[in-house]
Amino acid sequence: MKSGALGSWGEERAAGYLREKGYRILDRNWRGRYGELDLIALRDGVLVFAEVKLRRSAAFGAAREYVTAAKQQKLRMTASAWLAAHPRAQELAARFDVIEIYAPQGAEGPITIAQLEDAFQ
Repeated sequence: MKSGALGSWGEERAAGYLREKGYRILDRNWRGRYGELDLIALRDGVLVFAEVKLRRSAAFGAAREYVTAAKQQKLRMTASAWLAAHPRAQELAARFDVIEIYAPQGAEGPITIAQLEDAFQ
């Protein structure tokens, strides 16, 4: 499976994981001037901008470590653009989560998913 297809596969796994936890997916792969938001979800009145990181292993660092300060800033600016395009959502509490997916055998084997809530503190 090519890396782009594997990335899409990982985002689909992350969306399913969030749905199982009671989230409603509002948007996927929303592109703005500063970048892309992987998943935008809602649960209990909280809007979640989720960055999905898929890795085969943590040998070179945890997946969350790839969401650098520069990436976080781009995600914040992109989320602001999404909120500007969805004025009703501006009244909601919001946070940024990172969803780590480890797939040692790619799409062919077992995976591990972890959600780091409010990851940008």
